[in-house]
Amino acid sequence: MNKVHIIGGAQTDFERNWTKEGKNLVALLKEVLKDGLDDAGISFDDVRMLNEKNKVGCFVGNFIAEQYVNQGHLGAFLTEVSPAFYGVPSARYEAACASSSVALDAAITKIKAGEYDLAIVVGWELMKTVDSKIGGDILGRAAYYEKEGRGIDFPFPKLFGRLADEILNKYKIEEGRFMDALAMISVKNYSNAKNNPLAQTRKWFMNFEQAKNRGTSTNSIVGGRLAVSDCSQVTDGAAVVVLASEQYANSIKKGTPIVKGYGHRVAPLLFEKKILESQNSPYILPWTRQAVLDAYKTSGLEVKDIDVFETHDCFTSSEYAAVSAFGISKPGEEYQAIETGITSMLGSKPINPSGGLIGCGHPVGASGARMFLDIYKQVAGKAGKYQVNNANNGMMLNIGGSATTNYVFIVGNP
Repeated sequence: MNKVHIIGGAQTDFERNWTKEGKNLVALLKEVLKDGLDDAGISFDDVRMLNEKNKVGCFVGNFIAEQYVNQGHLGAFLTEVSPAFYGVPSARYEAACASSSVALDAAITKIKAGEYDLAIVVGWELMKTVDSKIGGDILGRAAYYEKEGRGIDFPFPKLFGRLADEILNKYKIEEGRFMDALAMISVKNYSNAKNNPLAQTRKWFMNFEQAKNRGTSTNSIVGGRLAVSDCSQVTDGAAVVVLASEQYANSIKKGTPIVKGYGHRVAPLLFEKKILESQNSPYILPWTRQAVLDAYKTSGLEVKDIDVFETHDCFTSSEYAAVSAFGISKPGEEYQAIETGITSMLGSKPINPSGGLIGCGHPVGASGARMFLDIYKQVAGKAGKYQVNNANNGMMLNIGGSATTNYVFIVGNP
């Protein structure tokens, strides 16, 4: 199999509201694709020439533009960006919040198989086109809508609030200690976001006192035990990742990071069935853990070899569960890694130096590509003020629904 190199990419500023700017999805795609190709050191003419050889393809990750912007057939919209995309194979991939990870998987597979020399992956979502209640209902379609979403205000905060409940029930952790650990995750990710010039919350304030004091006027409850401080953001944005075969990558630039490992597992759709399946497992999310193990196996690496992590902190409870899924702690002992700072920016296993979904933002169709882009930046030494020292290998975990679709990628230096 051919090696897959990452030669560049770009992310929009997740603070922006594209509707208020009077800009649509074409403007979003034009901006992020130009920036992504510039960063990779290629042009639209290069895309055109590779297309003449049938050696380039485009892969679009988006969850539910049909609801947010009344538009489908999203792969074809790249032809609105530039005539260079006329004739280029392009299609849309969907798996809820893991949509752009599916797009990455398809792109990686094409290069591994030797069919393409260049693969352009773009994930995007415009979510600020509707109010928060309608948006919550739209997102409910990432669960089993008829059973877990219809008629329920903000279904996902409630589902991940239930995850927090199940963690407490399974591991018999002291509740105050567990909730404080969730608050520490929130504070860490907001703090990390301040160093990320593209993060949505880089100008926001969060400290431990506010994150801990749930149910107050500044930190209202949104689902079960979880409050606003425990939630990721409603975000407009896009991210592009440019992948290449080894031969083509070396013609552009030498020594670019490569995809070293991957894992993809799908758990039962209904949350209740996930919990039932986990009863005999030490892990609260066993299929998530299996996707991580698959990535370690395909890469030949272990947790000791991973220097930086990006994870799907749609809520603090999902990052909490990821700590043991990664192998950073034993199941049920995640709070110890959090309390001792192992997962902090200066810890031995930093999680979400970008700010994560809580700090950086969560345009659902873009989050997988954005996390992949950030671990690339880390191992390439391009993360700027949120760069982790001596990052040689990075791992990302992207989930769709209530940890239904689980994608893990490992990116590292050759």
